[in-house]
Amino acid sequence: MPKISSLSLVFPAYNDAGTIASMVVMAIATARTLTPDFEVVVVNDASRDHTGEVLTELSRLYPEELRVITHPQNRGYGGAIRSGFGHATKEWIFYTDGDAQYDPREVKDLVAAVEPGVQLVNGYKITRHDPFHRVLIGEIYRIGVRFMFGLKIRDVDCDFRLMHRSIFEQITLTSTSGTITLELARKIQVAGFGIREVPVHHYFRAYGSSQFFNLRRVGRTLVDLTRWWWRLVGRPALERRSPISDSART
Repeated sequence: MPKISSLSLVFPAYNDAGTIASMVVMAIATARTLTPDFEVVVVNDASRDHTGEVLTELSRLYPEELRVITHPQNRGYGGAIRSGFGHATKEWIFYTDGDAQYDPREVKDLVAAVEPGVQLVNGYKITRHDPFHRVLIGEIYRIGVRFMFGLKIRDVDCDFRLMHRSIFEQITLTSTSGTITLELARKIQVAGFGIREVPVHHYFRAYGSSQFFNLRRVGRTLVDLTRWWWRLVGRPALERRSPISDSART
């Protein structure tokens, strides 16, 4: 018997024409071994290359397995992820990026870790394969975010996750940027969902360029982190320490 009843595999894609076809093909081949009830959802977030044309051809080849969601305007990484989650229809929802820095075939390792009481199986990078400056910035980000937000998972920046649909019945995501990963992790942790972690491989980017590793985006991320700390940690802590009585509310 399949370990999971049904599975949605979600891929946000932005200028990923060189990699998205292999991701979709491998995802479909792997999903067939895990459950007969699955779908692949690709969110084309207003790509400026020929990602759209590649997805049109893939839809012709896999009309039953693949659904393509096209954004006429770019909504940002968080917006693309949220769109994919919103269109997913199955009991379990997996997502990873469309740039092929993760191997979608390793979703089978996440599925193998599913057990009663576990709603999130979170991947963590065995070794990060990126240029040195990205590895350094990524490690500073990982350590800083874990400290700031009190996160228990070891690799919040690893976009290779399997989640049960019940998570999205209890939490609402609002981020439109890469900070959606810490928003997701913090809200899942606070809600008390069961979490397991699984090592996964990370590969050098073979096509395109990162959306996040430039000076302007790093500065914007620092501002976003401050805002999210206040929303997710600072303000809730203040509200717990200073409860407002019913009379004061009126």
